[in-house]
Amino acid sequence: MGVSGVGKTTTGQQLAADLGWQFIDGDDFHPEINIDKMRHGIPLTDGDRLPWLIALQAAIADWLTHHQNIVLACSALKANYRTYLHVDHPEVHWVYLRGDKDLIRDRLKARTHHFMSPALLDSQFEALEVPKGAIAVDIANSPKSILQAIRIHLTKS
Repeated sequence: MGVSGVGKTTTGQQLAADLGWQFIDGDDFHPEINIDKMRHGIPLTDGDRLPWLIALQAAIADWLTHHQNIVLACSALKANYRTYLHVDHPEVHWVYLRGDKDLIRDRLKARTHHFMSPALLDSQFEALEVPKGAIAVDIANSPKSILQAIRIHLTKS
């Protein structure tokens, strides 16, 4: 989890491949109206996010019921979003990818073919409630170091 541009998809895909798990991008659960808003630089409200949270919560519950190992990338910026998605299960672990706003802004500007407008970064940082108890990893580190840090924490859990 983290703001747009921290590398949730890239890190999640690499972690899933490393673990032999399936990767799923939480953005795929957004209704098209949310995608359009973000594409046009309009921040989502909690009301906009509710259908997304409901869909993700149902998917997580289903994956747990069917004992599927999933790496899910999603922003989950607020504590109440994470509470909603946690589905009160010990097998759900949070990884917080954190980084300097300037570094993230540079990454967003370099992106192509993504709906998220770089103009929304400030609103994402305003909404961000740093998670307590999450595996926190600095994105300034190399991808290999990031994966190692996550794996070490997961084996301790």
